[in-house]
Amino acid sequence: MDVQFIMSHLFNGLILGSIYVLFSLGLSIIFGMLGIINFAHGAFYMLGAYAAYTIGTYVTADYWVTLIFSPILLALFGAGCEFFLFRRLYRLPSLYIMLFTFGLMLVLEDIVRIIFGAMGVPSHTPQAFMGVVNLGFMYYPKYRLFLITVTVLCSLGVWLFLSKTKLGAIIRASTDNSTMVDALGINIARITTLVFGLGIGLAGLAGVLAAPIQNVRHLMGTDFLIDCFVVVTIGGMGSILGSIIGGLIVGGIIAVGVMLWPPIANSLIYVFMVVFLLVRPRGLFGREAFHE
Repeated sequence: MDVQFIMSHLFNGLILGSIYVLFSLGLSIIFGMLGIINFAHGAFYMLGAYAAYTIGTYVTADYWVTLIFSPILLALFGAGCEFFLFRRLYRLPSLYIMLFTFGLMLVLEDIVRIIFGAMGVPSHTPQAFMGVVNLGFMYYPKYRLFLITVTVLCSLGVWLFLSKTKLGAIIRASTDNSTMVDALGINIARITTLVFGLGIGLAGLAGVLAAPIQNVRHLMGTDFLIDCFVVVTIGGMGSILGSIIGGLIVGGIIAVGVMLWPPIANSLIYVFMVVFLLVRPRGLFGREAFHE
């Protein structure tokens, strides 16, 4: 194996890890605030890809409009789901909410299958990002470098929002003790809707960015969800930093597996997860409270 071959696979792992990061950030934000293990998160990821296809095909060919408005539409849709559906279930045992999210996933997938068909829809690399860039040691597609850049900016933006803003401080306080925050006169219900919408918007953004390099079909989210549960488990449930590092670790493991022996690439991440959790059951940055 020459250097260019190794580096190309490592960069591909970074691309996959970047998608994992965006997807898992939304999953972790929702779990951290609401304690919900959202099985429908993969369906929202899939809806992001289909929203990009719909806007790009029937509204405008401007990719920037598609990139900006598709996640916003998903965030609004997610906020609506929280307001009209999830809010009615919070007083029930968590098992009921998990089953509801699983059922919601199936419903959303079937709706998309009925509208767009089971074969999926085409998705192409945006014209502005066609071609390759000379990195000195190899040529690499512009779009994939753009995807990495967007992931870095979004990860930094989410961290700054949660750690450096007043609203972020309220969200973090609500995660630790929502009763106390409510007693201070802050509307927890609105904060919950905002957080849920933000998490779904990140999943939608991941779907938009992944569409040109993955098959856009109604089951694309289900296939991706399982790997992302590995990511958040390794990183620590509810941890933002854990989602970022966990996503990059999982992407790197798959890239190494593809280089060594492709049939075992995906299996390696589960082996790693089992071994890692034996050493650190809470994940990299998980909190004790999640396991009490």
